[in-house]
Amino acid sequence: MIIQNAPVDPLSDLLEMVHAKPACSVRLEAGGAWSLRFRPQSCKFNAVRKGECWLVVGNDQRHLRAGDCVVIKECAEFVLTSDPALEPVDAALAFGDDALAGRYGVGHDVDLLGGSVTFGPDGASQILDLLPSTLVIEGAATAAAPLGWLLDQLDSEWRSGKAGSRAACDDILRLMFVHALRADFESRGENALGWIGGLSDPPLAAVIRAIHADPARLWRLEDLADVAGQSRSTFAARFRARVGATPVEYATGWRLTIAASRLRAGRESASSIARSIGFLSDSAFGAAFKRKFGVSPGQYRAKAGPRATSEAVLTADPETAAA
Repeated sequence: MIIQNAPVDPLSDLLEMVHAKPACSVRLEAGGAWSLRFRPQSCKFNAVRKGECWLVVGNDQRHLRAGDCVVIKECAEFVLTSDPALEPVDAALAFGDDALAGRYGVGHDVDLLGGSVTFGPDGASQILDLLPSTLVIEGAATAAAPLGWLLDQLDSEWRSGKAGSRAACDDILRLMFVHALRADFESRGENALGWIGGLSDPPLAAVIRAIHADPARLWRLEDLADVAGQSRSTFAARFRARVGATPVEYATGWRLTIAASRLRAGRESASSIARSIGFLSDSAFGAAFKRKFGVSPGQYRAKAGPRATSEAVLTADPETAAA
């Protein structure tokens, strides 16, 4: 078997760094005239398995059909209903008998699978800021083809009750979430926000991938312009217009995102992390980190919990343990 290095993939990098963890949480069956209000505390992912219904978020109404998938941003209240004119009731009423399998109304006209996606501290905005408040991927869309197959597998696992089915459902939901993000980004193309928009521009995509491939390098504007194959002025203006930050700001931001993830893991001292990602001194690292996250590396690590703090102290070099 030939094993090759995987290509650089900025979206996968970010999902790993922000600790995106989908979890398949509930199934909802409804029929007749019904209307349920949901008040999520995390990013929600829903898929219509059978039938059709309406999604209402604020003043926005969307008709959902079998195969459609929906991503609702964190803490955004929404309603699922047979008729937007109906007054909704708290969704908790549908899950009184079983917290994982809800039933409401008369009959079984609609079947939905729901899940949540949680993120690590300070990580959610890096994904959620790229998304509209309500993302609907229609099952009939070409980009949704993988979602249809995954939805079938998710439904099969949920119904099977076999050993490990919940873990399998979580893994399938993770794939569905990634495909939903990909479908949205591809549909928006040049109109996509932030660095995702940059990935649709080949010269800028080459630069973003280069930064992710070698985050410890002290990238200069001329180095990145060479990667893009453009003059410095043209490249700098194009990158800022598409990504919303200068090339060097993006490179520094990515290095600090890596640093934050490693601080949360709790296996290294702040000094060793700073050296490994290219900062020339602890003070330079501390100042840059505080500008991005509002706290020092030590304070950030302490917020991650006692395990991260204790493990970092145990693994620190004697001369840098106080950093």
